Amino acid sequence: MSHSRMPEQVFPGGRPASSGARVWDPYRSKLAAMLVLGMPAGLRRDFDVLYLGAAAGSTAWHMCDMVRTVYAVEFSPKPMLKLIRLAEKRKNIIPIFADARHPGRYAGIVGRVNAIYQDVAQPEQAAIAIANAGLLKPGGTLIAALKARSIDAACDPGQVLTAEVEKLKRMYSIICARDLMPYHIDHLGVIAVKNRSQEAEK
Repeated sequence: MSHSRMPEQVFPGGRPASSGARVWDPYRSKLAAMLVLGMPAGLRRDFDVLYLGAAAGSTAWHMCDMVRTVYAVEFSPKPMLKLIRLAEKRKNIIPIFADARHPGRYAGIVGRVNAIYQDVAQPEQAAIAIANAGLLKPGGTLIAALKARSIDAACDPGQVLTAEVEKLKRMYSIICARDLMPYHIDHLGVIAVKNRSQEAEK
């Protein structure tokens, strides 16, 4: 569950509980699945988070109760319209209409963040995480939901995801990697921190 700062409002992707909390369905949200599976996401109320692949905002709606600010990047027009409407109700969600492959286009809005949460359906998933690493503060965290079928639908999902994690190691130190079954098929949850050597090069 996530605890709502505005429990009286209608929200996407969950249903209200009698306590004022909201039920957060791990079958619909990869981040919820990671938390249910015990992965150490480490999100805090004083965090600013860059959310790559925010879609219509279901997970962002829950996340904004957990952190200070959610910079929600989405590139598809229809989900973006829903995300904008959502942000009108939740002032700590900042919708950004942009392609996550080009972080320079929104770096001036985002600045440096405590964490990146990535849930994109594009083939170059590790490359996107690496490209956005410059927006992480020192010691910042990457929380990624890697989707094998979006990377290569023809190859063995396990091999695809293993190869993608190896790419991430060029920029990040992997803290935890876990299959998101039974909630999401052919998905891998990854939690990582930016390599110290990369910070030293800045």
